[in-house]
Amino acid sequence: MASTGSVVTAEDVHVWGEQLDQVARRIGARFARSETRDRVRACLEGLLAPVRRKNSWRIAEQIGEAAPYGVQHLLGRADWDPDAVRDDLRAHVVDALGEPDAVLILDETGFLKKGARSAGVARQYTGTAGRIENAQVGVFLAYASRHGAAFLDRALYLPKEWTDDPERCEAAGVPEATEFAAKIRLAKRMLERALAAGTPAAWVVGDEVYGAWELRRWLEERKRPYVLGVRADQYLPAGRPTTATALAGALTGRSRRTVEVAAGSKGPRRYAWARAEVDHDLGPEWRRWLLVRKGLDERGELAYYIAAAPARTPLAALARAAGARWAIEGAFEAAKQEVGLAGYEVRSWTGWHRHVTLALLAHAVLAAVRRLADGPPKERRTGPRS
Repeated sequence: MASTGSVVTAEDVHVWGEQLDQVARRIGARFARSETRDRVRACLEGLLAPVRRKNSWRIAEQIGEAAPYGVQHLLGRADWDPDAVRDDLRAHVVDALGEPDAVLILDETGFLKKGARSAGVARQYTGTAGRIENAQVGVFLAYASRHGAAFLDRALYLPKEWTDDPERCEAAGVPEATEFAAKIRLAKRMLERALAAGTPAAWVVGDEVYGAWELRRWLEERKRPYVLGVRADQYLPAGRPTTATALAGALTGRSRRTVEVAAGSKGPRRYAWARAEVDHDLGPEWRRWLLVRKGLDERGELAYYIAAAPARTPLAALARAAGARWAIEGAFEAAKQEVGLAGYEVRSWTGWHRHVTLALLAHAVLAAVRRLADGPPKERRTGPRS
């Protein structure tokens, strides 16, 4: 089985089977044919196996099939709904990792692709390459608690050059009614699904791609605390119009507090944090702040966030919520390296959603096994005070 980054001894191998059995039982009703149910479980085992490339050929070899056609049929033509299985994924993650102080994390990742026929592929910026490349981009919603991190939802981003070309969409199997949706709109839809399902969480966090006013206001209307990244030139109505950079410059060194926000590969991540209230229009019990993070090294790099939460929320709680976003970076790395999130060779809309959903299920198994291998987690409160 794939490694999770924690030590999993030979005595613990049975836990993998137990977790796979739980997932298989949960999603079993989504497949009308027993052959499909059996192949799905086998494919999950293949995704978890120590195979470098998790394409249809390699998965078929791993599960004892002479050709990839059965796996390809599962991903392309078999009768099952990946969105229904996604709902089961969310329920499984909440059962394994859920707690009230958890964090919902929005982020995206790129899948470098050749050609022009794969659904959503285009010349576009992707952080995977750090530049504009020919790629698909997926928007993801992850869940992080003191028990671990896993994914709840996914959405394939379709650039306008796709939604403006019905013939191209039809050839890639994109549903006929699909219209252009900005990444922020895809993120909101995923949050709507998670919150409607009663997913326990104290915060919504994301980088500056998701710090748009549309999403922030939507969360404020629902009294959902958030910490979302914004650009340095973000406009702020704080007494008089200003920018994040200008308001941050007015904060004195005495207002900063050093907070350890997350564990890093080179030790704890510590930064100096400060905040200033902006545009007090949320009523007497809530506040909105500009949150500023400053590096403690000689460069002293700054990052900016808009946060909203109950008025008594401590600065440290805002800082730790912001730091929780890094959990999705480790989750992406594990999902790509260990369960083949990016190893697919499907081109269609349906194939992408099916492969990605199964890979996220396999990653959720990793997260549950890692929790069991690591033992009881440390108590640490990150939620806002009400």
